[in-house]
Amino acid sequence: MLKHISFNLILILIISCSKEKEIDGPYENPNIPLTYSSISVNGRSEGLIYENITRDPEIKVAFSTAIDKASVTSAIKMSDSKSRNVSLNFYFQNNDSVVLISPSSSLDWLTKYRLIISSELMSSSGSSLLAPLTISLSTELDSTYKFPVISDDELLTLVQKQTFRYFWEFGHPVSGMARERSSSGDIVTTGGTGFGIMAMIVAAERMFIERESAVERLLTICSFLKNSAVRYHGAFSHWIDGSNGQTVPFSEKDNGADLVETSFLFQGLLTARQYFNSDNQEEILLREMISELWEEVEWTWFQRNREDVLYWHWSPDYSWEMNHKIRGWDECLITYILAASSPSFPIDKTVYVNGWTDNGSFINDGYYYDYKLPLGPSYGGPLFYSHYSFLGLDPRNLKDQYAGYWQQNVNHSKINYLHCVRNPSNYLGYSEVCWGLSASDGNSGYSAHSPTNDKGVIAPTAAISSIPYTPDESIEALRFFYYVLGDRIWKDYGFIDSFNLTEKWFANDHLAIDQGPIIVMIENYRTGLIWKLFMSIPEIQKGLNSLDFTYQ
Repeated sequence: MLKHISFNLILILIISCSKEKEIDGPYENPNIPLTYSSISVNGRSEGLIYENITRDPEIKVAFSTAIDKASVTSAIKMSDSKSRNVSLNFYFQNNDSVVLISPSSSLDWLTKYRLIISSELMSSSGSSLLAPLTISLSTELDSTYKFPVISDDELLTLVQKQTFRYFWEFGHPVSGMARERSSSGDIVTTGGTGFGIMAMIVAAERMFIERESAVERLLTICSFLKNSAVRYHGAFSHWIDGSNGQTVPFSEKDNGADLVETSFLFQGLLTARQYFNSDNQEEILLREMISELWEEVEWTWFQRNREDVLYWHWSPDYSWEMNHKIRGWDECLITYILAASSPSFPIDKTVYVNGWTDNGSFINDGYYYDYKLPLGPSYGGPLFYSHYSFLGLDPRNLKDQYAGYWQQNVNHSKINYLHCVRNPSNYLGYSEVCWGLSASDGNSGYSAHSPTNDKGVIAPTAAISSIPYTPDESIEALRFFYYVLGDRIWKDYGFIDSFNLTEKWFANDHLAIDQGPIIVMIENYRTGLIWKLFMSIPEIQKGLNSLDFTYQ
């Protein structure tokens, strides 16, 4: 009888303990380490990296045992790529062994985040998380329009006007020249200033600024170039200190003349001389100063002892040590055109043939994405090859024995476009509305992006400045950049230099050499203004004729 009672008592104790366990939760063994067992985001279990998540995600982390709720707030943190903290809400499941984490407000779209669970997280029995845990999250594209819809014509005007602010409001206060980039301080750019001068003509024509104000700014620039900026056989350096005119080295041995940058500058100055043709004292003085600067460039000096080629650099300290012959195909056609057009130091056609064309070796004639490419490297190279020389040079009827330059530029642009559409590297965002590879900033540094150097970086200037060549494709890209990407890339001085949607990276800067072509090429598409002005310059016509170009 006693044994029967003892057995019943033991049975009652077992049942009682079982019910207590069911009510109060799992038995906590202080020796069980705290580890995570699973992670999911919106029901997706993909390890520690999650792409294209919603802006209101639910992150679920399961642990090996119940956690101490009091440790959660300090142990679990979330921040974006700029180290800005995100406020979080926490909920608990499965007897506190599962934590549900959600942001208190919607995350930014197209942004990278990190959720860090540190070793400060404790179990309810007092053990700490064995190892910190980092979960990478990237939010999806918000395809809603960020700005009210306006007509395409109004959008083109808006882009020209706002982009022009870079050159007008952000121009250097002493020299009037264009700062190299929006973070360059006193460093101004010779070539970018040339682009900005052509943009100034557009601004005066479209009455963004008064004609008289444009002339005043141009007189400031020309006076600085004549009286303050250091010149080397009439040519200017790549970078100049805008406060005093001294050369700022582009690299150790590139501390003297840059003939290509000088060419971009004079492409703008000569166009301005043609546009500001009034008989008032200010415009007469402006034309005289431009002519004087133009006539003093010793183009033949850069043949280096009369070789049949032009050299890019010369330094008073390193002489010709840079040893960079200007040979095509790239952005430098304008250098040879201007050198042939010089009224004082003109080159012969043999320099163009033997130097620039390298006796025709720059011919390609291959097919890429079904488009024939007359000149240049495979797939055409970065798109600025079809922009910089052709801000003034009108390619529509321009031909020589080697190519028709309209076909060259149209097909180059089409190849670049189709590469982004087909997207062989599967970069996020590349499409019919998001394309354009050119030299620009990038998440891994500045690079000449192209189909053969594709790093996932899109430069708005590439597609927009190609608008004369690919009007439909460029306008589609412009709409996407403005309406969909919106204020992520649209700023006070127009579009930022570049972005990488795969990496959720967006440039901080604007660059003069990328902002200028946007304004000028939109105008060439709309009215042909800059093309008409430049091609009507008597010296340019003489130079083109001397090289056996046809252009009408």
